[in-house]
Amino acid sequence: MPPRFSALHLMAHDDHDPTFELARALIERPSVTPEDAGCLDLIAERLRPLGFTLERINTGGVSNLWARRGATRPLVCLAGHTDVVPPGPAERWASPPFEPTVRDGRLFGRGAADMKTSLAAFVTAIERFVAAHPDHPGSIALLLTSDEEGVATHGTVKVVEALAARGERLDYCIVGEPTSVHSLGDMIKNGRRGSLSGTLRVLGQQGHVAYPHLARNPIHELAPALAELAAVRWDEGNEFFPPTTFQVSNIHAGTGANNVIPGECEVLFNFRFASVTSAEELRRRTHAILDEHGLTYELDWHLSGKPFVTGRGRLVEAISAAIAQTCGVQTELSTTGGTSDGRFIADICAEVVEFGPVNASIHKIDECVELAAIAPLARIYERTLTALLDPRTVIT
Repeated sequence: MPPRFSALHLMAHDDHDPTFELARALIERPSVTPEDAGCLDLIAERLRPLGFTLERINTGGVSNLWARRGATRPLVCLAGHTDVVPPGPAERWASPPFEPTVRDGRLFGRGAADMKTSLAAFVTAIERFVAAHPDHPGSIALLLTSDEEGVATHGTVKVVEALAARGERLDYCIVGEPTSVHSLGDMIKNGRRGSLSGTLRVLGQQGHVAYPHLARNPIHELAPALAELAAVRWDEGNEFFPPTTFQVSNIHAGTGANNVIPGECEVLFNFRFASVTSAEELRRRTHAILDEHGLTYELDWHLSGKPFVTGRGRLVEAISAAIAQTCGVQTELSTTGGTSDGRFIADICAEVVEFGPVNASIHKIDECVELAAIAPLARIYERTLTALLDPRTVIT
């Protein structure tokens, strides 16, 4: 049974903690996507003395780093991104977004939670693990990109393609996304739903609103089909995923005048789908509904991520035990939320989870991370590495 009070809240923050210091150094670098602003160089210089082979796989103006120590299995990968979203109006921040500032028991700055503290914790966890296990079996790797918060076309996906082309596979991967909800360790993501978007253009005939018989209104023609799409029960989900959802995000039609029937209506929509239904099936059923309603239309599809899930295998058990040991928290497994680079990594890795600090402030003004969570985060990563790579470790 976990202790009544989380061990996390009993830890005092150390201003000289190496994870805290590295997090601050990373936050100081204004790495707004897809810029890296020297973050990967800083991390690479910490890894080089540990015996890592460093490989830059840069494409399309994006900086990517593949760093590996060891040549045998199992291969444990820590993955993340150095890029951050734009800070928004700097004057609305209580302190400059790229000047890491401590106040009220928190470290403030763009990227503090998403996800530079996780990157710092990766590095210091590896440093301590290698110091304690210089001849550890297996391999450790870092997969880092500066193209996660943007279009994500030249980042992790390109590194995964390069690794796959040479037959390099991962056994376990931890993505450092901020997954905790209320306190460090209360939730990890053991999968994500797929994301399939569509741009639908329904074609009509423009005309005067006073003479509708001489025109064809695409909005009127679309409405029944759209209502049916919104009402469909696409699937029932499964033990890992809620049912697939369909949501319209934008509708646009018309010239701006109130006396013109539009000649075209454009609709943007998105499916977040469970692993029980394929993207191909969603496309097929959508087209069938549109065709049944006799619409004249064009439909472009974009699959930004397939669903993936990791069951209660060795990785989930190892990180859950590390969280319990460090924070006294029994973690919850979840597949909710948006997409992450885990969707690409799952193509070459059987077990992928996401774990990081509390996500309440991500992408917001005054983004921050609890000071008391910084050192424990690194300790969880270190203990997970130990559980996966030290054969003497028994996971309980």
